[in-house]
Amino acid sequence: MTRAWVLPMSLVVCGALVATTQFVGGSPGVAVALLLMFGLLAGLHSPLVFPPSIGAEEAQRRSAVDGRPIVYWRAGCKYCLRLRFRSGRSARRLHWVDIWRDPAGASAVRAANDGDETVPTVMVAGRPHVNPDPEWVRRRLPPAA
Repeated sequence: MTRAWVLPMSLVVCGALVATTQFVGGSPGVAVALLLMFGLLAGLHSPLVFPPSIGAEEAQRRSAVDGRPIVYWRAGCKYCLRLRFRSGRSARRLHWVDIWRDPAGASAVRAANDGDETVPTVMVAGRPHVNPDPEWVRRRLPPAA
């Protein structure tokens, strides 16, 4: 679970150090701007941006019932972030599994990708699709009830 927070926390710490250096150097405006920029980057790469993750077994069970795709992702992955943002509100209708929090999810991704933990891996009807186009994923969602 803590692995998902390594990158965001590193960005916060680095941002604080750089901002402090700028502030001490007499540039408080630059310091504030840098601190905000690093904070935004930390937020974008944190698990907070994604819909709540569930376990791989639960995602598979839910997907079998409702037909929605399963997205295996991890924090800090720019391709996962791209899928999340370009999916828009539809992202909440997908089943999200954080492979850094769920060993069964990581195992499912490795099984689908010849041993690699390549994300995002989207499972649609039991078939894996690595880094698919977000529009393609949205088209795979069943109509909203």
